[in-house]
Amino acid sequence: MKIWLDGGLRDAHSANVSVLDHGLTVGDGVFETVKTSEGTPFALTRHLHRLASSARGLGLPEPDQDEVRRACEAVVAANPMPYGRLRITYTGGLSPLGSDRGDAGPTLVVALGEAARRPDVTSVVTVPWTRNERGAITGLKTTSYAENVVALARARQQAATEALFPNTHGQLCEGTGSNVFLVLDGELHTPPLTSGCLAGITRALVLEWTGARETELPMEALERAEEIFVTSSLRDVQAVARLDGRALAGAPGPVTSKAMRVFEERSAADIDP
Repeated sequence: MKIWLDGGLRDAHSANVSVLDHGLTVGDGVFETVKTSEGTPFALTRHLHRLASSARGLGLPEPDQDEVRRACEAVVAANPMPYGRLRITYTGGLSPLGSDRGDAGPTLVVALGEAARRPDVTSVVTVPWTRNERGAITGLKTTSYAENVVALARARQQAATEALFPNTHGQLCEGTGSNVFLVLDGELHTPPLTSGCLAGITRALVLEWTGARETELPMEALERAEEIFVTSSLRDVQAVARLDGRALAGAPGPVTSKAMRVFEERSAADIDP
């Protein structure tokens, strides 16, 4: 495996980041996960724009978009595979122990690993922990993922692949690595960004391509939803067949099936929408 680290490709065994890197010691970093198919990243421009936005939100210097794009191209070319997970990580770099950043500059790592195509349906659970819709890093895709690790472990214990969070007001927010859509009275809804959810790339495309509405939704809306699906870069549009152990009959339903079909067709027609 070849990995891009701070300016060039390296073998995996020599792509070493310092144990004093701020991304490791305090989670001071941002990242993007990009789907690749036959050596081509999907929606890379949108991902790079979000990477820059997340970096600005953390107060990191904005990454050089041309350099990151070159790094992605080099890593994809050096690691041919039919379907992959391209991971771009950008951290605060070498720093003193503690929250203060050093002045060595950021660290950029780009790596690619093989991924499995997702099944059409999955199971999800809800968790009692909340997303803070008013936090300092709300809406930023940071490397501070411990909350997600704990929640996803809870989901795995219940034979599910995703966990859904409320926010501090008890409204539906997001999954550990996905956005959520509900069909209510035949109409498609998803929580607004003000709920505290991440502005997912797939979420944005589904909104654009299906006419879904952004709606504040109480957690109880999950119980009366006719259909539920989750979206992410590697899930695309994935129907929920079980929620907290309760079966949702007929998943994927007609609205979800249409969203899946539209997303597949539109994404195949434009690799960088």
